[in-house]
Amino acid sequence: MHRPIRKAVLPVAGFGTRVLPATKVVPKELLPVFDRPALHYVVEEAFAAGIEHIVMVTGRGKAAIEDYFDRAFELEAALRAKDKAGLLAELGRDLPSAGRLSFVRQHDARGLGHAVGCARHIIGDEAFAVLLPDMLMMAEPGCLSQMTSAYAQCGGNVLAVEPTDDPSSYGIITPGKRSGRLIEMLGMVEKPPRDQAPSNLFISGRYVLQPSVFAALEGQAPGAGGEIQLTDAMARCMRDEPYFAYEYEGRTYDCGSKLGYLSAFAAYALASAEGAQAAHAVLSEAITSFTGSRQTI
Repeated sequence: MHRPIRKAVLPVAGFGTRVLPATKVVPKELLPVFDRPALHYVVEEAFAAGIEHIVMVTGRGKAAIEDYFDRAFELEAALRAKDKAGLLAELGRDLPSAGRLSFVRQHDARGLGHAVGCARHIIGDEAFAVLLPDMLMMAEPGCLSQMTSAYAQCGGNVLAVEPTDDPSSYGIITPGKRSGRLIEMLGMVEKPPRDQAPSNLFISGRYVLQPSVFAALEGQAPGAGGEIQLTDAMARCMRDEPYFAYEYEGRTYDCGSKLGYLSAFAAYALASAEGAQAAHAVLSEAITSFTGSRQTI
């Protein structure tokens, strides 16, 4: 058995360029996915996996993220005055307890690896998780919970993976021996051309990493896209540490793209305990109406 994973890093400093202009003034992490921001689901997933402390790596223009996880006294007073006890209770229930969140600044947009490195002094010398907030994992138990259970048995580093038809958009692993959902990793490459990809398994936005990755990131030269790539640092650490891919059971929605965001919104609406039936009716009507209007044209 290995020590439980207590801390997690959430890089939330990106510009969200793939979903502009919606993210010009609203952080992409706070775009609503049905009834709550995408980031809310990711934080819930982390806490459900036993994470005790989350480090959010923010940037300029992201103050709204800190506000979202804070008290809103004026709003609470208004709800109290209007006797909206249910909404008031929901706000209180979703608020993380004091001290469970930290925020650090990434002053320059230099890539995922650089963002993770910004959390080094808060994480300290222990294994930790990284969750990409624009990748929503719909799973039960949650993706990170599945990964931490695997980590408790195998140790080392564990990365969530799943198949893709477009390896040139993601980090791709070179697989070795497989045992159930756990796959030995022999290597990884960032965004390879399709004909050069070592597999179709992409790293899908959840990581359990050893703290040695911080030393590998320090002073690392830019890689793909001119950015400090986390994949490059992990590849160097792999020479001395075991790395495993975990093909988790669930479905990933990439909210960093417009169509991925649309897919996530629809999926989470249809999965809602309270609004699934109404959401299905609304979506069906929209599809029927749109199809009919195109035929008329």
